[in-house]
Amino acid sequence: MAAMRRGLVHALAWSLATGAAVTLSWWGVHTVMAGTVYDPPLALPIPAGAVTPAGEPSTPVASSTRRPVEPTPPATRTPDTPAKSPTSAPPRRPTATKKPDSGRVKSYTVDGGRVVFDLGDTSAELVTATPAAGWQMQVWKQPTWIRVTFTRDGRELSVFCVWHDSAPRVEIDDR
Repeated sequence: MAAMRRGLVHALAWSLATGAAVTLSWWGVHTVMAGTVYDPPLALPIPAGAVTPAGEPSTPVASSTRRPVEPTPPATRTPDTPAKSPTSAPPRRPTATKKPDSGRVKSYTVDGGRVVFDLGDTSAELVTATPAAGWQMQVWKQPTWIRVTFTRDGRELSVFCVWHDSAPRVEIDDR
């Protein structure tokens, strides 16, 4: 009887120690992984008539992802003179000096969703990407290409925009 009780005590101690170790390990992995996960990109609405079907020429339109460049006001004071009043303009954030090639906005619709690119002469920008109902979406951006992949039930549809060796071109891969 004492041997059986001792065996149960050992089994209980082993179970508690194993449970604590698993819990601690899960918490550690969860904490590390929580810092690496990102929210999926949000789809931006495109005004009606702003995009023509793929293949048709269009006039450039303003992108909802870019702000218009504001002119810099003339300096109102020098570093040696104090500000005159609280009505002086707040400091401005620096703006990019290189403007992207704004070209033509083209939409590409596939079973997994819709992708809109602003295709310039030497580069491209992703305007928006919207997954269809039930599809998941991932976006990768590099200096010479953009990839938008839609996945559902083992199917993978990718829309690539590549411009590393030529003008931007769009390729669609269905796996």
